[in-house]
Amino acid sequence: MNTPVLEPYARMMRDSLAQYQKDLAVVIPSVEKWTAAAKLERDAGQEIPMPPAVPDFPFGEKMFRPRCVTLHNGMIHPLRPFALRGVLWYQGENNAGNAADGIQYLEKKRAMISDWRNWFGDPELPFYFVQLASWQKSSNDPSNTDGWAFFRDAQRRCLSLPNTGMAVAIDIGDAEDIHPRNKFDVGERLARWALANQYGKKIEVSGPLYRGLKVTGNKAIVEFDHVGDGLMVGRKRGRDVVMRDDEPLERFVIAGSDRVWKWADATIDGATVVCSHPDIQDPVAVRYAFTMNPDGANLYNRDGLPASPFRTDEW
Repeated sequence: MNTPVLEPYARMMRDSLAQYQKDLAVVIPSVEKWTAAAKLERDAGQEIPMPPAVPDFPFGEKMFRPRCVTLHNGMIHPLRPFALRGVLWYQGENNAGNAADGIQYLEKKRAMISDWRNWFGDPELPFYFVQLASWQKSSNDPSNTDGWAFFRDAQRRCLSLPNTGMAVAIDIGDAEDIHPRNKFDVGERLARWALANQYGKKIEVSGPLYRGLKVTGNKAIVEFDHVGDGLMVGRKRGRDVVMRDDEPLERFVIAGSDRVWKWADATIDGATVVCSHPDIQDPVAVRYAFTMNPDGANLYNRDGLPASPFRTDEW
């Protein structure tokens, strides 16, 4: 409510609350009359009429599920007297609408983390979160994008906030279920951040994260952080990730200045991935796993951790 960049959202909330209070003031007398009449009819053994309609809660929340009220007040506020060592956060899917939602998400996350750190009395409270897992049917169109793709990229950019970490989950999702069953790998990937940063364990905390792009001739060279012991082509098999260097890298797309995306010929070269396409002589942008369900995305580091989806463009 006090974050300038989110003012349109705050204004909607204030207007919605004002309208709710106005509607409630109109209906309360009717409810009071109905309550009194219902008591008399019940005492007389008569059928009680239907009550007057009560307006929905503010912000479009339904009375039977007012999440704006219950999630914070019911689950977070009661913890405020306690000291925390850190936060593990499983992001919900409702934030992932369209590209604009993804752009706004960084500021929402910044505001929320700042508030939590203030409430729990620790300005450096660690905050480790889960990137959205894969869901729904996969697409083979190289130009396919959706709100989830932009949202995952916004989550990746949240790593610019201090004392944060991200667990990638695109390889442990479920096309048929928005709530995938595999929480073991999710927990283990989150735990790596805490074990390394808070408990001093010498382990890799993340799969490859996009760092930068260099273009040499017709080749786009992608650089990564968190390469660990090296990049590899991998396949998730149960609890394990199996190295499959006999298979090509998948789910990389490349584009020139015309913004036409093509499936890239992508190969690992040391700590980088080199992308090209015979129809693109002057590449300017690369994306990886940039769709709701990037089935087949197979870039890992040798610690068995998947690379995060990313885009190098601002289109």
